[in-house]
Amino acid sequence: MELNLKNRLFIVTGASSGFGEAIARQLIFEGASVIAVARNQEKLKKLSADCGSSLETMAQDVTGLDFPEKIIQKLKGRVPYGIVVNAGGPPSGGFFDVPGESWDKAYRDVFLWKAGFLKLMVPIMREAAGGRILMIESVSVKQPVEGLILSNTFRPAVVGMSKTLAAEVASEGITINILAPGYHETAAMQRLYERKSQNTGISVEDAKNLFINESGAGKMGDPADFAMLAVWLLSPSSSYVNGQVISVAGNLVKGIFG
Repeated sequence: MELNLKNRLFIVTGASSGFGEAIARQLIFEGASVIAVARNQEKLKKLSADCGSSLETMAQDVTGLDFPEKIIQKLKGRVPYGIVVNAGGPPSGGFFDVPGESWDKAYRDVFLWKAGFLKLMVPIMREAAGGRILMIESVSVKQPVEGLILSNTFRPAVVGMSKTLAAEVASEGITINILAPGYHETAAMQRLYERKSQNTGISVEDAKNLFINESGAGKMGDPADFAMLAVWLLSPSSSYVNGQVISVAGNLVKGIFG
């Protein structure tokens, strides 16, 4: 399938690992140019070495107050065709495990910076009369995940904001969609295996198998497969898909509208 991404510019945040890295690599494969944003300078260097001149890197904490100014400087007047809004999730824990200050931090890290980023970028895309925005969230926006009270609380807020904004800009050629990944082979899942192991007294491998069984697919998801769907949603071909929350979670989500 020709996705018509050649020479189009994309911003991918959280691009040094997991879903962000997989999406950045797939965009480059399809002929796009990518500004890869992440905190880990060394991982960005490796990504740059692998992807060549079509990839620019930006070592930056997206939740920092100076991020909007820095990304505008990096763009140098260029207009991105698409943006992948992605970052690591908040710490795991149940309602009584999480201290008060963690709620404030999770609000900033999961929700607030994304609202500010979209408020900055959407007017730029409006001037260009179109574009694609893809929010990478979690299956927790479809159903709560055990032991992830902060994700279960703040990620649905991102969805509410994104769907509202999608309706406001739908007639201007801008689409905003949300992917809700379930259990994939990422560093974030490794942390969940270890927490489950500690809480239950089983091995990390047995903990992983519990997640595999829960997914109903007999395996963990592959971020590279996830990226294929993401890149299509970032392409011109997805122009009639807007404001949607799409699960990529095997058979984990049991609701009829999952």
